Amino acid sequence: MAKKTKASTKKKNTAFRTIGAFFKSRQTQTIIGVFFILFSIFLFVAFVSFFFTWQDDHSIISQFTDRNIRSKNWLGKIGATLSHYAIYEGFGVGAFLMPYLLFISGLFWMFRTKLSKVVISWNWGLVSMLWISLAFGFVTKKYTVLSGVIGYELNDYLETFTGTPGLAIILIFFFIAYVVIRFKVTPEAIINKIRARKKESTVTEEVLSEENLSHEEETITVEFDDSKIEEKEEPSEKKSDFELSVENLQPTIQNHSEVDGTEVIEEVVEEPKPKSEPELEVEIDVEEVAEEKHVSENLSDKLVKDFGEFDPKLELGNYKFPTFNLLKQYNESISVDPEELELNKNKIVDTLKNYKIGIAQIKATVGPTITLYEIVPDAGIRISKIKNLEDDIALSLAALGIRIIAPIPGKGTIGIEVPNKKATIVSMHSVISSKKFQESTMELPIALGKTISNETFIVDLAKMPHLLMAGATGQGKSVGLNAVLTSLLYRKHPAEVKFVLVDPKKVELTLFNKIERHYLAKLPDTEDAIITDTTKVVNTLNSLCIEMDTRYDLLKTAMVRNIKEYNVKFKARKLNPENGHRFLPYIVLVIDEFADLIMTAGKEVETPIARLAQLARAIGIHLIVATQRPSVNVITGIIKANFPSRIAFRVTSKIDSRTILDAPGADQLIGRGDMLYSGGNDITRIQCAFVDTPEVEKITDFIGSQRAYPEAYQLPEYVGEEGGTNLDIDIADRDKLFKEAAEIIVTAQQGSASLLQRKLKLGYNRAGRLIDQLEAAGVVGPFEGSKARQVLVPDFVALEQLLENEKNG
Repeated sequence: MAKKTKASTKKKNTAFRTIGAFFKSRQTQTIIGVFFILFSIFLFVAFVSFFFTWQDDHSIISQFTDRNIRSKNWLGKIGATLSHYAIYEGFGVGAFLMPYLLFISGLFWMFRTKLSKVVISWNWGLVSMLWISLAFGFVTKKYTVLSGVIGYELNDYLETFTGTPGLAIILIFFFIAYVVIRFKVTPEAIINKIRARKKESTVTEEVLSEENLSHEEETITVEFDDSKIEEKEEPSEKKSDFELSVENLQPTIQNHSEVDGTEVIEEVVEEPKPKSEPELEVEIDVEEVAEEKHVSENLSDKLVKDFGEFDPKLELGNYKFPTFNLLKQYNESISVDPEELELNKNKIVDTLKNYKIGIAQIKATVGPTITLYEIVPDAGIRISKIKNLEDDIALSLAALGIRIIAPIPGKGTIGIEVPNKKATIVSMHSVISSKKFQESTMELPIALGKTISNETFIVDLAKMPHLLMAGATGQGKSVGLNAVLTSLLYRKHPAEVKFVLVDPKKVELTLFNKIERHYLAKLPDTEDAIITDTTKVVNTLNSLCIEMDTRYDLLKTAMVRNIKEYNVKFKARKLNPENGHRFLPYIVLVIDEFADLIMTAGKEVETPIARLAQLARAIGIHLIVATQRPSVNVITGIIKANFPSRIAFRVTSKIDSRTILDAPGADQLIGRGDMLYSGGNDITRIQCAFVDTPEVEKITDFIGSQRAYPEAYQLPEYVGEEGGTNLDIDIADRDKLFKEAAEIIVTAQQGSASLLQRKLKLGYNRAGRLIDQLEAAGVVGPFEGSKARQVLVPDFVALEQLLENEKNG
């Protein structure tokens, strides 16, 4: 037995030696180090991806082996699973320390650093992970991805014993303790550092002062030596005939106190200076040069000091903003019916139970028109299963439209939006008079309405930078436009913003005619500031493109990047108006019915709008486009790409909703101002503020009754390609095929260049010149966008008479 035990122990020892030798091998250590480094990078990428894809991947964790289900995590199912257990079920954001610690461990294995450093890093890393998770759980007060399960549960557990203030004190204490122990920060160390810095500053000042003194002494010594040399020359000339003795040289030695006596004796003995002839003294006239005068301060600073900053509001200095009493007030107290909430809750729970879906928690948030029920399903329930029950829940609740948000972004819950039986009107008065709107520091603040949580929703048009509004007829688009314009009228001075209003329907925006000389912009030599004619719309859009190019040139010469920096520089009087510089107001282009413009003008409207949407944000031109037909031939890819901010009112189909928002949901709205706002990523449900026509009329009357500018803001003049053809009336310059082309046009009663191309087999340019000549002769009418020109001559007899009159005339 003893022999067997000895043999077994020998085998164990040899096994341990081989394992130890294996791990001591540099090849093995290098491989392990590379593995840890690459695995740390793998974890880091998976963790970063988790924050973008965790909601989509949450339901597939339990279906790891199913190859038909794909993960959206950048590193596939393994990355999604590791991230889920490390962040979601673990330490939250604190889990990002894991890749860091693994990376340090990899460096240790590769370069064989001290093991104690790695152990210390792991100890502090684990403590930091726990503290970060607990801190985020304390801040959020509810379960989020930032804290993870550990942070949330620990926070909930500790708060029952210490309370919220006690836990805050504990967190602060451990943070201070970590800083003191880890970085050895003590009060003495801080005080010593401050004293050392003060000493360094005093030492540097003393060194600088000593250097200045030494320079002054050097200059004085040089001047003193020159005088000694001059004094030395005269005695040496007189005493050159005498015998050299110590007595004779004594005065020379005394005069040179800084030079050694023996050196001076040697100089005099070796180089006795002969008698020199007296030199002629020549006087030099030194011309005095007048010093240049210097200015102590910058010219622009002097102008600001003398006259103050440029004030664009000075011309209308007595302008008064509209008062709140012009807006109508409604009873906006949200009546919470406990019976209705309880009934809806029970119906939702029962409906989900019928499909074997358990609910762990349910919470209701009552808004003006919608109540949001947030539910937390039991573990293992697939979100898609609840999403598919949208119609069943709507049936059980007998509601107008149910919208399910699965999951709610940033909350980890599923939302079910149910319309209230009694809707509350959100007045424009309540959102305009809110503290949030009045104290906002946005450039172009817009109060759209109130969210489900009854908070005023405000956005900045300058940062959108353009807004697309769409929805079926009668669902609130015109009211939404009035709300946008009313918000800007209540916050921006006439000198700061100008509106270009396009109203093909001719009735929606006519009320704003009263503020033409205050807020509106128009083309020169046009009567109405509100544009209703398609041709004028095309000219206005091209004029805005010219204004855009002009403003970019001004920004280039001013060497600034956007309109805000430019106006700040102009107000500080750093830009000269004689060089073309001027204060630039924001320009807001509002188009009420975009589909009608696309039908009548097509590419002529879409091209300048796309160009403005792409480039005009930096120079303060912003677009608000509304349409009642959200189809792909109206809201094209070019338009959607340049309008990231969109508002969708109620539409009739999911296809229309996807066309507007790239997401479903607008077909489930209940109308009457109920809308979805998309600012790029998140979609927010808002009840649009209601502003009626009489309210807008009161506001425009109040503004229009005040002193205004002499005229509306003038846009640059634009002459289209069709302009100037009426001057081309020289008969001698007409094309040889002019008469034949006129006969074809009169016969077909269709004035188009393509018809002449086909009939006469011409190129486009020659056919276009013939059309211009026919217009000049009065055969066809003027250019009308995408429509064919009107033929003004009814038959051949009238054509012959017209041509005969031209010859005789």
